[in-house]
Parts: sequence; structure tokens; C-alpha cells
Amino acid sequence: MNTSPESPLPVGEVSRLIGGWIDRLGAVWVEGQITQLSRRPGAGVVFLTLRDPSYDISVSVTCYRQVFDTVADVVSEGARVIVLAKPEWYAPRGQLSLRAAEIRPVGVGELLARLEQLKKALAAEGLFAPERKKPLPFLPQLIGLVCGRASAAERDVLENARHRWPHVRFEVRNVAVQGVHAVPQVVQAVKELDEIDDVDVIIVARGGGSVEDLLPFSDEQLVRAVAACRTPVVSAIGHEPDNPLLDHVADLRASTPTDAAKKVVPDVGEEAERVRQLRDRARRCVEAFVDREERGLAHALARPAMENPHRMIDERSDLVDSLTGRSRRCLGHLLDRAESELTHTHARVVALSPAATLQRGYAVLQKADGHVVRDPGEVSPDEALRARVAEGEFSVRVEPRVSG
Repeated sequence: MNTSPESPLPVGEVSRLIGGWIDRLGAVWVEGQITQLSRRPGAGVVFLTLRDPSYDISVSVTCYRQVFDTVADVVSEGARVIVLAKPEWYAPRGQLSLRAAEIRPVGVGELLARLEQLKKALAAEGLFAPERKKPLPFLPQLIGLVCGRASAAERDVLENARHRWPHVRFEVRNVAVQGVHAVPQVVQAVKELDEIDDVDVIIVARGGGSVEDLLPFSDEQLVRAVAACRTPVVSAIGHEPDNPLLDHVADLRASTPTDAAKKVVPDVGEEAERVRQLRDRARRCVEAFVDREERGLAHALARPAMENPHRMIDERSDLVDSLTGRSRRCLGHLLDRAESELTHTHARVVALSPAATLQRGYAVLQKADGHVVRDPGEVSPDEALRARVAEGEFSVRVEPRVSG
């Protein structure tokens, strides 16, 4: 279509064109939750509003009374239904709606089957893995609580937590815990509490209900919001048989709101008793250690060496004196023996020395070069020799040998 500021289309024409395009659309099966139901007495048309809780989107639905009467006994506000409807455009108001040709209530079995499929898909992504679970603090200073306004779940959590630890503080977010507004409100509350730095743990609590009532706590949007939290989240939905998907993604599952308070907040009486027991145990350990050391000290002081410390020195002094005398005697004997051997050796050396020989009247003849004459053939006639005797030396001359 060619339009311009000079040749715009009238609103009626635009609405007619949109209606013509929508009329060409076929019928579709739509699933949602009934949030508004209008059945005027005598009217031939029933008006419904279908809502998608996960995305907070609604659409108007109309149907003839005979279509709705087939399910009127089992369908009411809050019920989930599947509708075969064809889109319609109401031109005077410019409003889109669905004209229902068939309405089917969603049974519990079908809901459970869909939840099981969603559970498997989320588990395959690892959202329920144990290693993703965050530990809860021992003593949270500020607890975030998401629950219904003035509900039994809120009362159970607050009263039991404050009974166990009177100084615990809460940041409460009251939300719708069933119906079409439950999912967006719970998701928003969880995100708000997760952004508060002082909140140490978040409890999402509800006091049980039917499978349909607990559907918001199995919503994929809520499960992913809890999985993305940096703050530990405790699921306290329903009672023991109830098991929404929130239980699997939460860091801790509590069977009831009361059980959540017991698991999140320590009991001041139990902790005081534990401290007393540990203090008594520490005192007994210290006393036993001191007693053991005192006995060891008394045993050490009772030893003879500690009663008379100089006794050991005196005993060792006598031993030292004895060893000193013995060493002196041994050294004296060794010196005497060495002196005797030295005297004997000296006497032998003196007796065998050339000087002793000279003392007995012998002389030693030496040539001019100092060579000792041992054989007459070593000298020549008239050769000058030096004769060495005991008291000195003198020169001699070799006489020629006289034959005959």
C-alpha cells in the first residue's frame, strides 16, 4: 500500500485491512490459564481471558455458550485449558480476540507429564547438578523470605526462626503464591532479594496445595531465576509429598516452612549447650595436661640427680682424679722406659762411634781431597796426607817403600 502524509489511510480502512488479514488466519490450539470468566445470564456468548503466567501475556477469548457448557462443571477461574480458536478482529474497537470452537481442560496427568519433560530438559542443562548447590551460612544475619501475605507459611517461618534465634532478621516479600500473577511476582521478589548484599539466604515458602496450585513453583522462568541467584535459596513449598521443580534447583529443600526455619537458623539453646560442652572438654584437656606435666615434674625432681645436683659432679670428680693419676703413672713409666732406652742407645752409639775409636789411639788418614785411605795402594810416595787423631789432626808424608 502506498501512503504518504498527503494521502493517509483512515483509521477505519486500516482496521478493515487488519481484519481482512486476520480473517485469513486459520484456527490454532492455544494453552493458557483462565484469569477472568464472564457468563452473563441469558447471554449467548461467554467471555474469557487466557493468560500465560511465564510471560505475563493475556488474550481475550469468546465462545458460544453451548461450547463452554460442555466444560462448565470442571473449568473455573485459575484453571488451565487448551482452546481451539480462530483469531478475530473487532474493527470498531481495533481489538484482537480469539473465537473458541472447543475448550479442553488440562488434566493432572497431562500436567505431570509436561512437568516431567521440563524436569528432564532442565536436568540435562545441569541446573539440578549437586556441584551447583551453594552451602548455607551457619548463622545468617538477614534472611530473605518470599511468601504469601499473612500466610501460615510466613507465620511458621518467622515464629520458628525467632524462637530458635531471637536476634535473626528478615526481609519479607509478600507475593501471590498461586494463580496467574504468582510466577512474575515470585521471580521479581527473588531477584530483588538476591541484589541485596546483606541477605545471606532466601527462603521461598508456601503451605502446600494441589498440583495446580503449585504449578507456579515448577515454572521454567522461576527455575532459571533461582539457578542464576548468587545467594543460597531454600525451597519450602508444600508438604512432604509435594515436589515442584523449585525443590530440585534450590540449594536446599525443606519439607515444610517450619522445617526451613529449623534448617536455616541454628537453635540458640543447642548452640549454647554445644559451647558449654566444648568449653568443658577444653577445660578437662587443659587440666589433664597440667596434671600430667606436674606429675612429670615431681618425678623429675624426685630423682637423685635433682635432689643432690653436686653428687654427680663429686662422683665424676673422683673418677677424673683417678684417671688423672693413672695417666700420670702411665706417662711416667713410658718416660722412664724411653729414658732408659735412650741412655742404652746413646752408650752403644758412643761405643761404636769413630771418636771412641780414636780415643783408643787409632788415627784416620785422609788425602787432600778428604778421601779416607783404606789400602796402602791408594797412596803414592811423598804424598802428603792428613792424620786425624782423638785430640786433633796433623800432616804426614808417605815414605818410599823400602824393599827387602
